[in-house]
Amino acid sequence: MKRTILIVLILGGLVSLLPATLGAFSSDHPGCNGDCKECHKLEKKDAEAIVKKLNPALSVVDVKQAIVKGLWQVDVDAGEGKRGPIFLDYSKKNLIVVQQIIPVDSIGKEAPRRKIDFSKLPLKDALVMGPKTAKKKVAVFTDPDCPYCRKLHEEIKKVLEKRKDIAFYIFLRPLPMHPEAPRKVEAILCERSLSLLDDALSGKPVPAPACSTAKVQMEKNIALADSLEFRGTPTMVREDGTVNPGFLAAEPLEAWIDGK
Repeated sequence: MKRTILIVLILGGLVSLLPATLGAFSSDHPGCNGDCKECHKLEKKDAEAIVKKLNPALSVVDVKQAIVKGLWQVDVDAGEGKRGPIFLDYSKKNLIVVQQIIPVDSIGKEAPRRKIDFSKLPLKDALVMGPKTAKKKVAVFTDPDCPYCRKLHEEIKKVLEKRKDIAFYIFLRPLPMHPEAPRKVEAILCERSLSLLDDALSGKPVPAPACSTAKVQMEKNIALADSLEFRGTPTMVREDGTVNPGFLAAEPLEAWIDGK
């Protein structure tokens, strides 16, 4: 399947973010083809001081070179199991919030098919759309405030109108950039309600959570997604373990489920 591209937010142009010192190497220096850490350093405590200006609740989990030279990837924790990456340029003056960086060479090409062990997914903890006796199972990691999750939800309903041999196992995983999503997720999980799930993913109001226990399940879902390195939503997994990161319309979704 072709890679679905979703750029959530980019603050400023990448060219303007790169410090002038990147070009100031002597002729015998490997320059930007070498190890960036020889010339640029970012300590965890310094990264934390910067991101706390964005949000005092954030704490830094890890700092590493981003795949785009000129940028650091700062993995942050907002508490309550909410984690995600923020990018910082080498000048340490610009924060960039993106969901995913995609190599240009990969655009329009077949994305590498990543696989996981489907048998290790705790399907009993998921909400089920479709018959539980269905022969074909698909796990869906979704967020009620993610625009493409909402689009996928409508396509899933179209598939279920046609196919009685498919069931979708929904793992609600709120992303850090959606501050209202955890409350909605807890409300849905309290009731284990497909009706509330449909309301949330249709953009309708969802009542406040009616219990305190759902938070534990939500945190388990977040931890599961993080352990599988599912950083964005929607993310789907079919029974052979093949992962699809992104949205698919009904017909391509059926074809992917059928292994075509």
